[in-house]
Amino acid sequence: MQTLRLGRTNLNVSAVGLGCGGHSRLGMASGNDEAHAANVVRAALDLGINFIDTARAYGTEGAVGQAIQGVRDQIIVSTKAMVSNRNGLLSAAEITASLEHSLAQLRSDYVDIFHLHGVTVAQYPHCRQVLIPELRRQQAAGKIRFLGVTERFSDDTAHGMLQHALPDDLFDVVMVGFNLLNPSARHTVFPQTMARDVGTLIMFAVRRALQNDESVNAIVAQLLAAGTIAAANVDVQAPLAFLRSATGVGSIIAAAYRFSRHEPGAQVVLTGTGSKDHLAANVASILAPPLPEDVAQRLREMFGDVDSVSGN
Repeated sequence: MQTLRLGRTNLNVSAVGLGCGGHSRLGMASGNDEAHAANVVRAALDLGINFIDTARAYGTEGAVGQAIQGVRDQIIVSTKAMVSNRNGLLSAAEITASLEHSLAQLRSDYVDIFHLHGVTVAQYPHCRQVLIPELRRQQAAGKIRFLGVTERFSDDTAHGMLQHALPDDLFDVVMVGFNLLNPSARHTVFPQTMARDVGTLIMFAVRRALQNDESVNAIVAQLLAAGTIAAANVDVQAPLAFLRSATGVGSIIAAAYRFSRHEPGAQVVLTGTGSKDHLAANVASILAPPLPEDVAQRLREMFGDVDSVSGN
């Protein structure tokens, strides 16, 4: 397993992180139980993954807590709390209650990285003024090691929230959407994280669009109609077919993981699944060498200016 320094946290983390949310939620989204999910986490640990990302909203913290018993001190655990509920934005007391709930589920007295989850541009001022001071108090109490924030990439494909948050320099780690269909973080996010030594977790490296030719075709048609990409650079009938035929690439999914892994400024690439075999295949793709330069250049020409889709 390749490892790296996660920005100014100085944590030594695996380049691959197990994402416990997404469309799979460790298999629990398709009806598997917590014991199954815990076994997926254990399979990740066996592969050398030491970075586990979960969240209260995912319903998988209990499975993570079950799986890491006895090895807690060897694992970097990242979890999150939404900043609003049906009654509106959370109070300081409510964010602390969410943290306490997560710690109980994780069977741990601390979390390595505690994120504010899916924060929008409109929510960010409340986070800065009300929630961050409370989380600093919890950090001083030893319940949180480092603070993070995740964007709501499906709705914020141009990284508006992070462009507000990063200059304030309140977070040690950020979770950012980045993939070959929308690489806009390379212009708006990664220069800032690298300058401030902020750790980066990459989500949306592979989502549903990249697993389905019809979805890719629909996104490309949308981008062509908007004038975001140039028709001269794209095979409209099979936009990403060249990835399958490129020497040493193998598949669109493998290419997508390699694309994200080797981007300057990208650090931990998250992958989620409910299958041990699928997890092993994804890990192999993420740990593979960079894409051939001609393939990377073609992707830059096709999608380098896109900031309007998430690939979800």
